[in-house]
Amino acid sequence: MIFQLDGTPADTPFPDPALATREPDGLLAIGGELSRPRLMQAYSQGIFPWYSEGQPILWWSPDPRTVLYPEHIHVSRSLKRRLRRGGLTLKFDTDFEAVTHACAEPRSNQDGTWLLPEMRHAYTELFQHGDAHSIELWDDKNLVGGMYGVTLGCAFFGESMFSRVPDASKIVMVYLAEQLLAHQFVFLDCQVFNPHLASMGAVEIPRSRFLQQLRDAVSRSPRSGMWKASPVDCISLAHA
Repeated sequence: MIFQLDGTPADTPFPDPALATREPDGLLAIGGELSRPRLMQAYSQGIFPWYSEGQPILWWSPDPRTVLYPEHIHVSRSLKRRLRRGGLTLKFDTDFEAVTHACAEPRSNQDGTWLLPEMRHAYTELFQHGDAHSIELWDDKNLVGGMYGVTLGCAFFGESMFSRVPDASKIVMVYLAEQLLAHQFVFLDCQVFNPHLASMGAVEIPRSRFLQQLRDAVSRSPRSGMWKASPVDCISLAHA
């Protein structure tokens, strides 16, 4: 059963994710808006928006769920060699809008993008309230890779990433995992499986287990200071 959100208050709880469809996997609700209250309510219940141009807003909670536990990040030997070369700088939150714009650029195997202007605007509003963050990889003054996502308690919900040089998104994920672990986050939510995420250590778990871990994560407070960390050279990650 797919629930209709149009006409409901923005802070109304979503239906139980267990009621989401099996085909397509995880579709729970349709409509509503991308306001901050609606989005934060969705993330607190393990639900996220994902839709394409011409479609209404679609809300998902797939089963199984793909997550990366920070302590299980996998760094291949080739990636370690790239890290040891250094020369690329990692930063937090210095140009959130540039990251979302880069994530919205069509991939070589895609005709368009799901990251529409209204989506970018909505996540920029979350960023302005401290609910969303960007992880950025810079080559001097050039943004060459990045990722953005939403935080709630000790959970980080990864939304999208991009690479303009080889291994850029991998370097970003290694840095993010290191920081999440240091600041006592429970997991990095990757939403749906793909081989790239799996190569970095992401695993699929039942939605019921994910929701149980999510409840625990949002009830915790992370160690402070993560998003104000000073820029670092990627060579600092070579020991990971």
